[in-house]
Amino acid sequence: MPIVYDDFAKIEFKVATVLEAKLHPNADKLLVLKIDIGEPEPRQICAGIRLFYTPEQLVGKQVIVVANLEPRTIRGEISNGMALATTDTATGKVVLVHPAEAVAAGSIVK
Repeated sequence: MPIVYDDFAKIEFKVATVLEAKLHPNADKLLVLKIDIGEPEPRQICAGIRLFYTPEQLVGKQVIVVANLEPRTIRGEISNGMALATTDTATGKVVLVHPAEAVAAGSIVK
């Protein structure tokens, strides 16, 4: 379903640096990430990547997030954003989207 450009332009994509990552206590497929997106306080997001990444693999990594989603509670944990990922159609592996080189946390993706 096509959308108009004005709707797409409302989405805020930003670069986030993962500060902490842990297993979600109530979900087998989720990780809980504490991320820096250039704001005074870190944010928490939940990501359905637990089958493909360990928490240790993510700390210090940069990912692309949708920063202006309305917060929601996912199985008891607040998620204040969404990490972008792709699923390899050949293997089914989920791969996080990230910048080609390190940039400042909070950098806007255009």
